[in-house]
Amino acid sequence: MRYENIIFDLDGVLVSTDEYHYQAWKKIADEEGIYFDRAINNRLRGVSRMESLEIILERAHKTYTQAEKEKLAQRKNDYYKELLGNLTASDTLQGVRETLIDLRQKDVHIAVGSSSKNTMRILKQVGLENAFDAIADGTEITHSKPDPEVFLLAAQKLGAKPANCLVVEDALAGVNAGCRAGMSVAGIGEAAKSPRITYAIRSVADLLSLVE
Repeated sequence: MRYENIIFDLDGVLVSTDEYHYQAWKKIADEEGIYFDRAINNRLRGVSRMESLEIILERAHKTYTQAEKEKLAQRKNDYYKELLGNLTASDTLQGVRETLIDLRQKDVHIAVGSSSKNTMRILKQVGLENAFDAIADGTEITHSKPDPEVFLLAAQKLGAKPANCLVVEDALAGVNAGCRAGMSVAGIGEAAKSPRITYAIRSVADLLSLVE
């Protein structure tokens, strides 16, 4: 099948921001006296900020009120946004820029579908803010992945039917969201091991073979 609409996740697919997320959550956990390591951090990939916080608080020694949780989540985001100041074009993952150009030359419509509320800032900092036909992000949705809302919104913005879209994801929550949206899914990184994906790819450049 030739795909004419491709929807990309942001973190871990187009841009590498995982380390900044880890550092921000680690700082929060350390300040609260909660054990946190990279294995736990791996469970946070692809899920919302508040859902990530709930995972971290599983090891907390106290119970937090909803108001306290919201303050913790805001502190984390403040730390994360501060770290994003270090983000440059070099944080774009290998082959991304060239592939996006090639896809557009092949008349493929491309979009970003990300639960991150920092999507536009990240794209601007790496110089990709004008690289897509549509952008759907965390500021426009009510439910984060694995809910399919952000991918369905991206498809709507592209004027495409879900069945005619290919999602590119590196997180299992995103794979589930793409499947629930009724879309094909190309898994990269950890997501390439999921039995639910349509294709396993090593890099975004592999997408070019799916649009021939």
